[in-house]
Amino acid sequence: MKRIGWISLVVITGMMVLAPWTALADSHADTIALFKKSPAVKPFFESAYAYAVLPTVGKGGFVVGAAFGKGKLFRGGTATGTVTLSKMTIGLQLGGQAFSEIIFFEDSRAYNEFTSGSFEFDANASAVAITAGAQAQAGTMGATAGASAGPATGAQAKTGYRKGMAVFVHAKGGLMLEAAIGGQHFTFEPYQ
Repeated sequence: MKRIGWISLVVITGMMVLAPWTALADSHADTIALFKKSPAVKPFFESAYAYAVLPTVGKGGFVVGAAFGKGKLFRGGTATGTVTLSKMTIGLQLGGQAFSEIIFFEDSRAYNEFTSGSFEFDANASAVAITAGAQAQAGTMGATAGASAGPATGAQAKTGYRKGMAVFVHAKGGLMLEAAIGGQHFTFEPYQ
């Protein structure tokens, strides 16, 4: 009984850490403009079949962690539905962080896989951080790998699609030590 109470306290504390960041979410247009400033990301806007934009994702944890964010999915420049990101982790982790995330879909197959209702990145998936020093390892943030290399220009090591998806993040604030298990889980709801 004591363990359940302790875990509940940690989860509640983590959600309190996340609440201010999700409340301060930027608009989708501002987030898209931010990512378009990066020379490494800009070509993806021109060639991707579709993309999902999550203006603010908040994560926090102390042994047990959580992440949450909401966004929109765009195809052909038009929003096709809403995307909800959630993540629960158990492992070595401490702190809280807020970031923006964008997921590019190379083709209709990747888009259809993501929009099938429920999608989860595997534990080895990672993302490219577009701000120097923002995140040395993004862990289970997405489906491509890279490293920031330079001032806050978004210059990265070579990036590309992995399994039809490319993921970029931009740190907004906070600090988190994380070596946790688990992947981001997405749900998609199309507009009617």
